Order: sequence, then structure tokens, then C-alpha cells
Amino acid sequence: MYKISTLNKISKVGLSHFDDRYIITDKIEDANGILVRSQDMHSMDFSGQLMAIARAGAGVNNIPLDACAEKGIVVFNTPGANANAVKELVLAGMFLAARHIPRALSWAASLTEGVGAAVEKGKSQFAGTEIMGKTLGIAGLGAIGKKVAASAAALGMNIVGYDPFFNGQVPQGVAMYDSLEEMLPLCDYVTIHIPATDSTKGMFNKDLFACFKDSAVLLNFSRDKLVNEVDLLVALESGKISVYVTDFPTDTLVGRDKVILLPHLGASTAEAEDNCASMAVEQIMDYFENGNIRNSVNFPAVDMGPIGDNARICILTEDMADPAGEVMKSISLGDTKIIRTESAVKGRFGYVLAEVDSPEAPSLVFYDKRILRSRSITR
Repeated sequence: MYKISTLNKISKVGLSHFDDRYIITDKIEDANGILVRSQDMHSMDFSGQLMAIARAGAGVNNIPLDACAEKGIVVFNTPGANANAVKELVLAGMFLAARHIPRALSWAASLTEGVGAAVEKGKSQFAGTEIMGKTLGIAGLGAIGKKVAASAAALGMNIVGYDPFFNGQVPQGVAMYDSLEEMLPLCDYVTIHIPATDSTKGMFNKDLFACFKDSAVLLNFSRDKLVNEVDLLVALESGKISVYVTDFPTDTLVGRDKVILLPHLGASTAEAEDNCASMAVEQIMDYFENGNIRNSVNFPAVDMGPIGDNARICILTEDMADPAGEVMKSISLGDTKIIRTESAVKGRFGYVLAEVDSPEAPSLVFYDKRILRSRSITR
């Protein structure tokens, strides 16, 4: 029996995937797995029973990844599960900026009498532009960026892209550039879809803003920390950037002219919440029952498919260049033999999944302190 604890509200559709081998508990200290959305976990203490955390969403800056890895806790996320929801909000953000909709809404709501005449007299102050024929620059061509590219192209926009981590097939109709400095001068709109890491923090700063086309619109539906807000305000004041649209309000930005703030609505659709929760639950179940790791952000991907008649051994390691080889030297299984292994390394951390020649779970004895956690699983 596995115990699962939930932080934040998790979709019932997602939770319904758990079968009778799982129970939901309010006692986090007893949990083998945790499902979380946005709650900050950096100050939490994790018990020795906790094996996995699944983030129902893509961003994981609310989870202490290295601290979890050092304790043998696998952290999963759900890339792509909320991509359509975020894509649709990015498109809405472009329309909000292009047609001055927030100011127009506020003005229309303030009218009290003679409304028809006032509308005809005052509407010209909100005259905007169309997005058809404009150039959209996409910084980050992951699951969301690709969907934005396809939909914006269908609306008649020209699409250019930059992605420092891109290694797949270039989406049709996207002209890729080797640097933001090359891409930005071409763009009427720029949308950010790059992960927030130590290396990308504040990357949109005065140096990049100087490369922007005059009066460009900047959209940030990734993370607030990617944009240096002090430099942003200078760019807005000078007119280098005409409007900043973001899903991440901050104290610095509230009440500012030329800034459109949305209350982190990117994944806030019923469909996205169901998709993210379902994917998170399925990944935890696959890890617990089969030993497979898919979409982990702190351990490598290893997948041997569904477990068969033979038992499996799951071994999480640290600082092993060849986890499978080194584990084999330090393991004692008695008469049980290992007949198949899969292993991989991600940064400092590694994972070994091994199948033995018996349906019985072997007793595990290791002689290497670099083994963070081990367990046996059976069908």
C-alpha cells in the first residue's frame, strides 16, 4: 500500500487514476509520494519514507531539486500537459496588447449616461493594430513554444525562434536564429518560453532590450525571474518596449502604465488541471510499480516497460560515472542473479533498474555510500 499526500488542490480526474493500492493521507510525514502544484516546498522536511514528488505542471522552482536528489527522492514534472492552456493565454495576451483591450474595458465600464454617443466619440483613443503580418519571436521552442508558433502562424504571423536548448526538428514555418541578439530586431512581438534557472535568471535585461525593435510587445508566460524588472521599466519608459504582458504580477509591476498583469492563469483551465494531475499520477504509479522514471527533473530517464514475472531492483546513485558497473561491484544478492539492467546518469545523480531471475524480491545489501536509495519491486 502506497500513501500519497497532496499539496494544493489536485484534480479529482487525476486522483481517480489511483487504484486500491494507494491511499490519500493528510499526514505528509507518512507519505511515499507527494502531488504538488505551486506550494513552496523549500522549507519542508522530508521523511525517509518519501520516494517521489510529482509537480502537476512544468515549473519546479518551488521544489528543492538537489536536496531531494541527495535523499533519493525523485521529482517529476508534467511537460506539455498544460501547453495548450498556456498557448491560448499567450494568444490572448497578444490581442490584449494589440487592441488596448484592458484600457478600453476600464473606460467602457466607467460610462454612466449618454453611453452610445460617448462610445462613438471616445473609441478612437483605443485604436490598435492587427497581428496578421506581424513578426512573432519565440524564445524557447518547447511544448508551449511550438504550439504558440503553430497557432500564431495560422493567424497570419511570421514566426522566428531562438532556443539555447533546442535539439529537435524545427517546427514548420519557423526561422531559427543562433542568438536573441540576431532575432530580436526583427520582432513586433516577443514571447518568452525559456525555463527559469540560475543561468537564465534576469537574461532579459538592458542589453537585450537594446536589441528590441522599437515599440515591440514583450510577453512573459514562463517565469518572472527571467526579466530584470528595473531594466524593463526603463525600456517601457523610453518606448523601446510598448507593452509588457505577464502572468506573474510583482510588487514592482502592479499599477504601472504599459503593463498588463494576469494572475498566473496560464494553466488554470479545467482541462489543463486534469491533464497535469493525470500525468503526474501516472508517472508516480509507473515509478512505484515498475521502477520506470519518465520526466524527472533531478534523475535520469530509465524505462524497462511494465514489470513481468521477475522482480526488479531500483537503485538511485550519486557521483557514479558508470552506475550499473559500479553497483554490480558493491551489491550482494545471495543466489539471485541479475539478468537485465538499464541505467543512466543526469548530472551528479544516476539510476539503475535491474531485473533478477526470480519473482521473489531479493534482500539488498550494498557496500557503497554513493547509493542513495534502493528497493525491490514485484508484480
